[in-house]
This record gives sequence, structure tokens and C-alpha cells, in this order.
Amino acid sequence: MDEQRRLRVRARFTALYAVLFLASGAGLLALTFLFAGTEVSHVAPVGLPRPEVVPGLQEQLDGADAARTRQLVVSALIALVVMAVLSVVMGKAVAGRVLRPLRTITAATRRITAENLHERLAAPGPDDEVKDLADTIDGLLERLETSFSAQRRFIANTSHELRTPLATMRASLDVAVAKPSAETQTVALADRLRPELDRVDDLLEGLLVLARAQHGVLADRVEVSLAAVVSEALGARAEVLADKGITVDDSAVTGRAWTVGSPALLTRMVENVIDNAVVHNQQGGWIRVTAGDEPRLVVETGGDVLDQDHVAGLAQPFRRLAADRTGSDTGTGLGLSIVAAIAGAHGGRLDLHARPEGGLRVTLSLPSTS
Repeated sequence: MDEQRRLRVRARFTALYAVLFLASGAGLLALTFLFAGTEVSHVAPVGLPRPEVVPGLQEQLDGADAARTRQLVVSALIALVVMAVLSVVMGKAVAGRVLRPLRTITAATRRITAENLHERLAAPGPDDEVKDLADTIDGLLERLETSFSAQRRFIANTSHELRTPLATMRASLDVAVAKPSAETQTVALADRLRPELDRVDDLLEGLLVLARAQHGVLADRVEVSLAAVVSEALGARAEVLADKGITVDDSAVTGRAWTVGSPALLTRMVENVIDNAVVHNQQGGWIRVTAGDEPRLVVETGGDVLDQDHVAGLAQPFRRLAADRTGSDTGTGLGLSIVAAIAGAHGGRLDLHARPEGGLRVTLSLPSTS
């Protein structure tokens, strides 16, 4: 699509310049006709011994003038055809020359991501409109770099500032309950507060992971076996799967799918997909996992027929389907949005599809190591 747009812009410039060149050539030929179009005067028969010969001479002169006019018209048409061809060639060359600085700016801008915002275009050349555009983009990149740095510092500071009071509240509850004189109401209150504190802690962790993934902070990039991560995630949830009577079909999970990225984030991504399939599943339901030769993970679950429009929005933070699918109000509502952010940070994508026969199909596509 981008290539087609570039061709259309260059084609428009080529047509514009070609029309201008052709119009200039046609105007030049028109002036040539104007100045060369003087009429041939009749020859006066003064001093001729034989007057009867004069009409014949005049007829010859008129024929020669008509032949000269025809030759001039043919030459003009040939010149117009040649000029038309040259106009297209020259128009294409001029359009390419005019658009070359813009193509350079576009290519340099595309190379700049969240990981190399310190780079600048630094376009050379005279102080014209193109350099002004490049300088404007450099100023924008500088503001973005400052904003990203501030957000990353905010994430780090928030992580520390919020975890500390949570840990203090949890420790205070444990101390209050551990006292021999602890009342029954205190113990009951502590039992109700602990799950809420755990939920806030999970929400905070989810927000931090989401922010880190959205900012593309991937300091540790190594080769990761997608199948190994899937097998480990399923093994860690074997007890929960058994409690809900969920059947897992992982026969299509092989060890040949590898990708490059952050092991911690990729593990979190796969775990969130598996957790989503477990938590939002029916009692006695099933899960089918596929991870073949390509770094592509597909997790399918059964259930009721879902609305595709609603399913497509599940990758947004705090978006859920109806309560009958969620089963409970546990969870933070960030699971699939974290998955989408981590996949995007690794150059992959998340696709959500409602299965026609009921249930959900989650597809994760990641770049391969090759």
C-alpha cells in the first residue's frame, strides 16, 4: 500500500511536469507557425513578354507554398510527438529528483523506534522547505524522547512507591493476626483484605508489565523456544486444570518453534494466554494448543458462540465479555492487552477470533530466528 501511494505521488508529479513541458513545446511551435505564416504575394506580370505564362507561374508558386505548409505541419506533429515523449521522461526525472529528499526523510523516520529515539534526521542542504520539515521532525523526536524517558522514570518510581505500602499493609495484617490476643473479627477482616491486596498487587504488576511492553523495553534479547514456554506454563497449571476438569490437547506442541526476545516477557505473554483459556472456560471444558515449526501459538477453547465485534476489543485494557464468560470478577482485565503489547514489542501480533461453533481462538504470531 505504501509503495502504491509513492507511485501515485510520483505519477502525479510526472504528469504535471510532462504537461508543463508539453505545453511549453506546443506554445513554441505555435509561435513558429505565427511568425512563419506570412502569405506569398502574387507576382505582378510587369515586363513579361508573354502574359499568358503568368497564371501558370502563379499556380506553381501556390502549389509550392501549399507543399511547404504541409511539410511544416507534418514536422510540427512529429516534433509534438517527440516532445511528448521527452516531456514524460523529463517529468519523471524531475519528479524523482524533487521527491528524493522526502524519500530519504521517510526512510530515516521509519528506522527510528522507541529504542533509538536519540537518533535524528539531521538533513543536509540549503535552508528550504524540505530542511524545515526535517528539522520539525527532529524537534518532534526530541520531545518524544523526553516524554518516553519521563514515562519510564515514572514507571520505575511508581513500582517502588506503590509496592512499599502494599507490603506494609500485608505485614501489618500478618502481625495483627499472629498475636495471641487477636480477635475473631480481626482474623476475619484479615482474611477478606488479603485477597484484595493480592488483587491490587497483581493489577500493579500487570500495569507495569503493560507499560514496559508498550515502551518496547527489551533489554534481554535471546532465542526462546515457544514450545518449551508453553509446556512449562501448562505444567504449572496442571492442578487448576484438574480441579476444573479441563482436557488439554497439546499434541501439536513441538520443540521446533523458536523466536527472539525477552524470556521474561515472552513467558508472561504465554502464561496470560493459558490463564485466559483456563479462567474463562467451562467446568469440564477443553483447551487445544498448537505450536508447530513456525513461531506461532494458537490456543482454542470451547464454549458459547461469541460476538466477533466484542471479541476483537478484548485486547484493550479492562475490556471483558459478559459475566457468564468471565465466570467471576477475579482478574485485572489486563491479560490480553498485556499479551498484545508484548507481541507488538517483539514485532508480532495478537489475533482474536470467535469460533463459529463456539468458544475463542487466540493466535500469537512472532518473528522467527532466521
